[in-house]
Amino acid sequence: MSSAVYATRVVENLDELPAAAWDELLDSQRVPSPFMRHAYLLALQHGGSACAQTGWSPQFVLIEGPDGLAAACPAYLKTHSYGEYVFDWAWADAYQRHGLRYYPKLLCAVPFTPVPGSRLLARSDEARQALAHAIRALAQTQRLSSAHVLFGDADDQRCLLEAGFLPRSGVQFHWHNAHGPAQQPFASFDEFLASLQRHKRKNIQQERRRVAEAGVRFEVLEGTQIGEADWDFFYACYAQTYAEHGSHPYLTRRFFSLMSEQLGAHWVMFVAHQGPQRIAASLVALDRAQGAAYGRYWGSIRHVPHLHFEACYYQPLQWCIEQGLQRFEGGAQGEHKMARGLLPQPTASAHWLADPRFASAVDDFLAREREGVERYREALDERSPFKPPGPSSS
Repeated sequence: MSSAVYATRVVENLDELPAAAWDELLDSQRVPSPFMRHAYLLALQHGGSACAQTGWSPQFVLIEGPDGLAAACPAYLKTHSYGEYVFDWAWADAYQRHGLRYYPKLLCAVPFTPVPGSRLLARSDEARQALAHAIRALAQTQRLSSAHVLFGDADDQRCLLEAGFLPRSGVQFHWHNAHGPAQQPFASFDEFLASLQRHKRKNIQQERRRVAEAGVRFEVLEGTQIGEADWDFFYACYAQTYAEHGSHPYLTRRFFSLMSEQLGAHWVMFVAHQGPQRIAASLVALDRAQGAAYGRYWGSIRHVPHLHFEACYYQPLQWCIEQGLQRFEGGAQGEHKMARGLLPQPTASAHWLADPRFASAVDDFLAREREGVERYREALDERSPFKPPGPSSS
């Protein structure tokens, strides 16, 4: 099929986008995720989290052919750079200092969700290339400063670079349920601990012991087991965490209500009890089809030393092992995650800037940044928390 038969359409209201067509396209991708499902993106809009009032105006880009939807991506006109986790504040500041307008910009990403996966959903490589060019054309037509595609997969990145985007690399920390020469899954959390270097293992055991000695126990709720009272408690903890940092939460209580209604099976909640009182909760997203869990949000209403690590890492990892899941993604940043068995993984984004002078300067910056990121990853690889192979490991 020739790309000449494709037509580009921009959708500003996700209610106009058929859910079945979108999700069917998503399920055929290299790296689908629950965060790219139509219901999730719609909940962000209807829940008042990602909408024009919060600086996220939907501009979903669709490529349509004779057989219907051929490619699509979530896109937003952004009036700020919050909630993205790939930072371009310095670029915006440079534009402003030179009397140029950086915002609004075009962002292709899942709001507030730094989970790598397919962003340019397409039925063919040709359709994906057409979509990459359409994103750039949309930014040019609307005279925007730039277009950005965050946390895409390898197919996305290749097509975007061919369309003139600049590559940017980053690092996240993920846990994989595999060990030994045969990469067998762990039989238990204790077996996972035994695979770690002695001082890492002892540190985790000590942290878990401190939490247990404080009288904290955990309840695990999955899917429909999570009731409205549980969501209310979780949201109070989540909002408290933001309040302690002097900010407001990105996600609304309404968003989580919509999630429990539409995608309830994709959530697992770990609730901490101290005596008769609930004191903390963490929320993990689940995709059993991909064998993956994603650490998302947490909060507490009472301070207990090391409770954060127990709620956000040790309880979810233990649960993943028991459930036979293949990986746990720990979210953006956080070098401390390595000490808990999460290893560095590369991430990618792609950026197009309209002004050729700034594009050249950013291209030079990104080349130097990529070198730094590569050196950083090499240094992290030398600090693996796992025991080296061989009989001398302790």
